[in-house]
Order: sequence, then C-alpha cells, then structure tokens
Amino acid sequence: MIDDILQFNREFVKRGDYKEYVADKYPNKKLAVLSCMDTRLIELLPAALGLKNGDAKIIKNAGGIILSPYDSAMRSLLVAVYELGVEEIMVVAHTTCGACHMSFSEFEQHMLERGVSQSTLLTIKHCGIDLDGWLEGFHDTHQSVVNTVATISNHPLLPSDVTVRGFIIDSVTGALEEVPCN
Repeated sequence: MIDDILQFNREFVKRGDYKEYVADKYPNKKLAVLSCMDTRLIELLPAALGLKNGDAKIIKNAGGIILSPYDSAMRSLLVAVYELGVEEIMVVAHTTCGACHMSFSEFEQHMLERGVSQSTLLTIKHCGIDLDGWLEGFHDTHQSVVNTVATISNHPLLPSDVTVRGFIIDSVTGALEEVPCN
C-alpha cells in the first residue's frame, strides 16, 4: 500500500494538484480541534465544521482525549496557542467511537497473538508503565468530553483567555451536539 501511495504522490506533485491546498502555517480561524482519528471523520469533520485547508489546527488521536496534562495532544494544543495564534479549542468526540469500552485486556491478547511476549509486557509494567491506564478507553462519551475539556481548561500553562468547548459529532450525519462542560 505504501508503495502505491508513493507512486500516487509523485503524480500528484507532477500534476501540480497540491496548489489548491497551499496555506499558511497559522490557522485562519485561530482554531484548534482535538478529535478522534476515526476514518469516518477524515473528510466529514472538516466538512461538517465548514473548515477548509488552512483554517484550523486539527489534532487527532484514539478517542480525541487528553490522557494526562502532559501528553502529546496537550503539548500540540499549547504549541498551537503560543506559536500559531490559536484562541479557541474545540474538543470533538463522535458517536460509536471505537475507543469507547477499549481496554488493555483486549489489546493484550492481540499483542500476544502478534508476537509480543508476555515477558515484554511484564517488563514494561515493572518499569512503571501503566498499560491498563494507557490503553484504556472511556465508557461514556459525554463524560470523556467533559474530562478532556476540564483537563485543557485547567491546564496551568493554558492562558485563561483561550475558549475551550466540547462537542460530539454524529459519525454519519455530521450533526454537532454541544456537551455542557461547566
């Protein structure tokens, strides 16, 4: 698949198809969106939000969540605020998210089947890595949004003038529901 993508890319550049996507690194709408990496949202999310290339910083991970105040998603949001002029942050979870009810116990079996040894998993755990927490999903989408908005809003490095709001997008229609987070 990657070789096919590389071939497509060579043709894409050769044809000049990139020209319609040229944009500045600073988001036109001074907006950052934290959302899930779900494949259904690749085109639906920006379309449903009315975003074009260059309008917003879109940060995606499994579940669209902040695991800890110092994880990579929070780091990206702080960079967006301090280096790229972001003034508003949208947390956008979605319906029927695969991260809902995700658990390490499910991953562990898959890992073992794919060749990760039990001793590797034990070594990681003995080094202080909480695999159960790290690979845990969430069990309530609304509460996940509330928790993520709270983590961002209450971050000691986030300026108080940055607006942070939470939403759930319908994975089929793109309809947004605001989640009260106060």
